[in-house]
Amino acid sequence: MMVLMADFERTPGGAVLMDGNRLRDEIVVRLRDEIESLGSPAVCLATVLVGSDKPSQIYVRMKHRKAEEAGMVSRQVELPEDTSQQQVEQAVAELVADPSVHGILVQLPLPEHLDAEPVLALVPPEKDVDGLTERSMGRLVRGIPGHVPCTPLGVMRLLERYGVETSRRRAVVVGRSTLVGLPQLLLLGRKGIDTTVTLAHSRTADMVAVCREADILVAAAGQAHMITADHVKPGAAVIDVGVSRTEDGIVGDVDFDAVESIAGAITPMPGGTGPMTIGCLLENTMSAARMLGAA
Repeated sequence: MMVLMADFERTPGGAVLMDGNRLRDEIVVRLRDEIESLGSPAVCLATVLVGSDKPSQIYVRMKHRKAEEAGMVSRQVELPEDTSQQQVEQAVAELVADPSVHGILVQLPLPEHLDAEPVLALVPPEKDVDGLTERSMGRLVRGIPGHVPCTPLGVMRLLERYGVETSRRRAVVVGRSTLVGLPQLLLLGRKGIDTTVTLAHSRTADMVAVCREADILVAAAGQAHMITADHVKPGAAVIDVGVSRTEDGIVGDVDFDAVESIAGAITPMPGGTGPMTIGCLLENTMSAARMLGAA
């Protein structure tokens, strides 16, 4: 089912461990070398963070740290919790108008009194390095060049890096969010990837049977440890995208300890798809700079 290189780290049960930290750092080094080879142009990633949500603050700091490691310019706009809709939109509009800014990311979720959609709608596709605006999603559906949402793109990079075959294979994506599930479906079914994809969700009948058909299983429902050993076909590649905060800490959708002895390859949680989201954000930022003629 899979072409897996022998030198990859493996879990105690024998599955290839698809290490997102390792691959993200490989991407960072590659981008730094590319930027240096171009004479170190000022490739700029700008983020907008509203409020004091701790996970968002940590995540944004990590994005900027890795951007700087890649040789990019990092700009952060921080706004207080009580910022008005107009003020947020004005901050984003200023970044859109600034030719020195190539990639814009509005950190979600915004505080409850703010409407994210009109804020995101201000970001043109060329600068939408998160790939989440309706225009970017439309480009993905139509196959028009643009920026792909970072987490689903990170899943594809992991499959590629760890030699997971996709052509003529069956994939199941659990979860139908516009952030992960729906774009993941499109990416896996693209020409050149050529996976036969099933989208499963909370109303899917006989979820266990559906998942056990998968050579590639992407769990992105946000339900702690919903994917058990019963769901996994022996030898399948299992990608855990879900994040849940529990009394035991942050866990994924996959019961790693139960699954790793059955899967052929598996992502850890943490250290799997999360780091790859950042790596692909930086890839998209470099692509944005090229689209805008800056690199």
